[in-house]
Amino acid sequence: MVVAVGDGVAWIRCLPSAALDDVIALEDGSRALVFHLGKELVGAILLKQTDRLTAGTGALLSGARPTVPVGDPLLGRVVDPLGHPLDGLPAPVNCTRREIFGPSPSILARTFVNAPLYSGTTMIDTMIPIGKGQRQLIIGGSSTGKSSLALDAIISQHGSGVHCIYVLIGQKRSKAVNIVETLRTTGALAHTSVVVAEAFELPGLKYLAPFAGCAIAEEWMKQGKDTLIVYDDLSLHAQTYREISLLLRRPPGREAYPGDIFYLHARLLERSTVLDASHGGGSMTALPIIEIQQGELAAYIPTNLISITDGQIYLDQELFAAGFLPAIDITRSVSRIGGKAQHQRVKEDVGRMKLDYLQFLELEVFTRFGARLEASVEARIRRGKVLRELLRQERRAPLPVEYQLTWLIAFNEGLLDGKTPEEIPYLMKRLRAAAKEGGCALESSRERWRELVMEALADHGGADGRAA
Repeated sequence: MVVAVGDGVAWIRCLPSAALDDVIALEDGSRALVFHLGKELVGAILLKQTDRLTAGTGALLSGARPTVPVGDPLLGRVVDPLGHPLDGLPAPVNCTRREIFGPSPSILARTFVNAPLYSGTTMIDTMIPIGKGQRQLIIGGSSTGKSSLALDAIISQHGSGVHCIYVLIGQKRSKAVNIVETLRTTGALAHTSVVVAEAFELPGLKYLAPFAGCAIAEEWMKQGKDTLIVYDDLSLHAQTYREISLLLRRPPGREAYPGDIFYLHARLLERSTVLDASHGGGSMTALPIIEIQQGELAAYIPTNLISITDGQIYLDQELFAAGFLPAIDITRSVSRIGGKAQHQRVKEDVGRMKLDYLQFLELEVFTRFGARLEASVEARIRRGKVLRELLRQERRAPLPVEYQLTWLIAFNEGLLDGKTPEEIPYLMKRLRAAAKEGGCALESSRERWRELVMEALADHGGADGRAA
């Protein structure tokens, strides 16, 4: 029987056999999930609440754990964490159901990250590469382009066979609508499932959302398919978990978060991996997003997630304000295992380019003081400014890896030396066209790629870009 109800939680008496994560059926039609076990009372979070739910309502254990429909019928659909449609279409049919809180694959079922997942973003695919099965954190301040990076990664998977899941946790409806519309207009919704728990939803649904999206991706992974899942964002998920825990009188810890907040996200992200061939050979790549305040990387939740994931992409507020997009701070970003999955041809050229860029960032500081510089230093700075223009990229414009190789070769071979930043956009167009029409595969020899690049840069009146 329900003793008290409010704020999305219910206290229930006389359920001695209840276990954590059991679903409770209430006689008014509401549903709840066992979240806290006490000596006398069971604390449950509501997953569905009717207007008739009050103290005194009868409660019964359903004997089931929460599940979500999974399978190909969910592609192109927008659903809530329990699989109910939110796009105005009929409920998905011919779906199997999978437990939301499934275990992560065992160590023996996993293998090494060995294949690249291309995000379509130049700075990521070159200097912060992501491998299939990796967990790469996207971290930054408010409105720095975190969601845009994740959307570009999903759009970039068109035609690659990668199934995508975008999970929205506690976001405004306007943002959810914009993301779904962006996926639809770019054609990416056809290979994507969207799981939405809006800001006004019950805390229980916001708590379930990332685990439900993970279960959907896990089904495809077990079938041997590659998947990409975006959690937008886990800072709001942590706040929801803190809210529920405080309402159910769990002891607060640092920043009022419960003591098991680390375990909450660790058990979620540990489900992302690469399976070996005997277990299907599929993969789940995770891009969790988290927002930080005032650039404070040492806050509790950010440090937790940095320690759980395999690297982070840091978006800087100052770079964003200065108009450098994407606003990725390469000095604070790292991919700990993605380099092992990066194509060898790209890796060879990236090493030289990254060193030049980091040296340029250090040398550029001296130019702010108006000091006289040596000719060699000025040349490096001019070269660095050209490189910075090459790294700029508009959102919703993912670029193929073949293009990345063309500009890397052009830059490392000195074919862009002497060019001004104003000339670079036109040269980039020429290189994109060459990569698309040249018919070169990544496995082609470097000499063949160099010939392709030189032809592209020479095919417009002297390779100086002014013929545009």
